[in-house]
Parts: sequence; structure tokens; C-alpha cells
Amino acid sequence: MKIDSIGFVGTGAITEAMVRGLLTEPAYASEIHVSPRSAHIAATLADEFAAVTIAKDNQDVVERSDMVFLAIRPQVAEEVVRALSFRDGQMVVSLVAATERRALSEWIGADVHLVQAIPLPFVAGRQGVTAIYPPDTAVAALFDVLGTAVQCQSRKEYDLLAAASAMMSTYFGIMEQVAVWLERRGLEKAKGQAYIAPLFASLAQKANSPGNEPFSALSREFATRDGLNEQVFSDFEKKGGLVALTAALDGVLARIEGRN
Repeated sequence: MKIDSIGFVGTGAITEAMVRGLLTEPAYASEIHVSPRSAHIAATLADEFAAVTIAKDNQDVVERSDMVFLAIRPQVAEEVVRALSFRDGQMVVSLVAATERRALSEWIGADVHLVQAIPLPFVAGRQGVTAIYPPDTAVAALFDVLGTAVQCQSRKEYDLLAAASAMMSTYFGIMEQVAVWLERRGLEKAKGQAYIAPLFASLAQKANSPGNEPFSALSREFATRDGLNEQVFSDFEKKGGLVALTAALDGVLARIEGRN
């Protein structure tokens, strides 16, 4: 299945990742229109893919597209969206973080079919998992091409997954902290990274393997009684690691829900 015409208002990293994923063979879109902002990314995509056209401006993207993605920063979202004229019934997918659906509908000002989504950079390789709300067959089909779509039945589910997606930087930060620790104790940093990256990748692969073992069961499986893994997790818990992590997730959820 192909969508005839897809447009992106905003041409940043996520737009680039989605375009690359959508145009990986077999391509999912016949035409993709991107806004001229972030001219380097727009030009690179247009040079690389015949299906990509650089629109005159954001309004041109909207007018040319059957499905429009709002891929803009929340700080400028209201200004950008209010300036656009949408068609009643048009499919609009908002990728704007931490923004209420009610506000988006007000800014759009037309009776569009509005879906919210949280694509991650891995969609470029068609390996991304993307939360969408509300459930929608066409949008889910598109994100299933880019990896896996998770259709949320409520705004609460969507907000919780949005908060969980904020763990990406922390994941890499933990890897960096281990690499720095190794380097300070005499191991070449490149060698430490060469060991840590596949170690974490293997753990993620194990967690994603068929069977859906609970994470708690995997934690016990990899923590031999009185062993080294058990010691590290125990120290992490006793010294406030789990409390700090929970507090951080609570804080980002409050921000997403507009409570701070």
C-alpha cells in the first residue's frame, strides 16, 4: 500500500529519519513534500530521492499533501500551525512533543482527522516503535512499515509511553558513564565502547525475544545469587538510583500532561 502524497511541516532529524524509512524500497509514498526550513536536510533528501520535493513554504506542503506531519518544536508550534490553512477531513499527524490535543485542534482551526505520534530516530531503518493516539488504521499501517505501531486506547497510555521514550539519553548516558569509569581505571576508551555497545545490544535483544519474559524475571536471571550483577543492582537501589529514576519519570510525565 502507498499513500499518494505525504507532507512534512518542519524538516529536522525526525523528518529526515521518517523520509528515509518511507522511501526505503519498497517505497511507501509516491510523493513526499518537505518544507524549505532546515535547507540542508531538505536539499539532501531531494537530491537523494526523486520522490521528495521541496515546497515553497509550509502552506504549500499542506496544500500538496493527503497526510500532513507536523514535525516542529513545541516552542514554535502554535505560531507555525496557526498560520496554516488546512482542509476539512485532511489527515494531520502531530509529532509535536508535550502538546495537548485540544490546543492542537484549536491552532489548526479546521475539522481535520488529527492523530498524535511519537516516532523515534530508528524509523530510518524501519526498526522504530511508535506510539500513536487515537488508534487509526492508516497511520498505524504507515508506522508498521517503519517498524511497529503501538495504538494507544487513551491519552493516558500515550502520555505514559511518551514519558518512557524520554529514557533514550539516559540509556546512552549510562553507557558513557561505564566507559568513562573504565577509562579512568586504565582501559582505552575505544576498547571499552567496543565492549559495552554490543553488551547492551545483546541485553536489549534478549528483552525483545519471543516469550515476553517480564523484565523483573530477566533481572533475576542475570543476577546470580551473591554475584557481581546482583551487587551492582543492589547498590544502585540502596543508594537512590531507582528513586531518582522514578522521580525523573514522574517529572517528565507532569511536563507532558501540562502540570508544570
